[in-house]
Amino acid sequence: MSKLCPTPALADVAKLAGVSTATVSRYLNDPNRVVEATRQRELKAVDRLGYTPNFAARVMAVKRSWTIGAIIPTMENAIFARGLQAFQEELHQHGYTVLVSSSAYDPELEAEKIRTLVAHDADGVLPIGHDRDPKIYKDLARRDIPVMNAWSFMAYTQIASVGFDNRAAMAELANRAIRLGHQRIGVISDITTGNERARLRIEGIRDAARQNGLSLSNLTILDPPYQIENGAEAFSKLMSQGIRPKVILCGNDVLAVGALHRARDMGLKVPKDVSVTGFDDIELARVAAPALTTVHVPHREMGRRAAAALVDMLENRTPGASTRLATHIVERQSLGPPAST
Repeated sequence: MSKLCPTPALADVAKLAGVSTATVSRYLNDPNRVVEATRQRELKAVDRLGYTPNFAARVMAVKRSWTIGAIIPTMENAIFARGLQAFQEELHQHGYTVLVSSSAYDPELEAEKIRTLVAHDADGVLPIGHDRDPKIYKDLARRDIPVMNAWSFMAYTQIASVGFDNRAAMAELANRAIRLGHQRIGVISDITTGNERARLRIEGIRDAARQNGLSLSNLTILDPPYQIENGAEAFSKLMSQGIRPKVILCGNDVLAVGALHRARDMGLKVPKDVSVTGFDDIELARVAAPALTTVHVPHREMGRRAAAALVDMLENRTPGASTRLATHIVERQSLGPPAST
């Protein structure tokens, strides 16, 4: 009967690589702090021995799990993918792993997901937006777990965030449409319950209407769930009104693409017969027919900065500061002046 090979230890890697155990530890925690030649020797030693760091011992030594929990509203929304990728990449540079959960826009489910992350000793939490029970923040603070919100910047909240001003961004787009001559406006928003990002975008449209002397009665607002099909159905409802809107402002690009598809099915030309705009500037906006005029959101920068802020809060015990990122309108072919009637 053959003997079982002993599990290689940190000292074995150090001996084979001809360095100290402290150097190996430094390499495993932050490879960039080790010079290239030494790094290559340690990498070969790790591969040859099949060494795996003792994660449990590392957790006990520094009282960290080296994991960050991110809770997003849905896995189906492409707007979160790019930001979360950058969030993960930045955290990986600092030795952290990301655990991603979805709340399905359900506040109770989100609270349950956060409790689960806490139970698994997550070092920090990244929720999306600010809409949640304040007790959640108090409980996280009591446990000394830092929180960094994303996708929504709100200047007068106590919880730090890396995001953008949803209200101002949509107001800028609505102003652009109104100044082109649009007065009859339809709105296809995302779900507004538990989603201040969607509500703020609607408020931005109302702001623009008031600034331009339009009656709010000229706005018709629908808030279906995020899906192309729902955008199409909402478009049909808006266009079945006695007086049709001449521009449809959508809360995201996916709903806007649904509206474009239904316009084509109804024999309507965009933007000649009706204009359609999106929000987020995901890849779908560029390949739509016609290509969508939309609001560009800096998803990758947002994810990277949120990760860096959380690391700073964890490792330097900083309170965390909010960062407002800029958005801008991307003009394509789906928005034009209204046809004369």
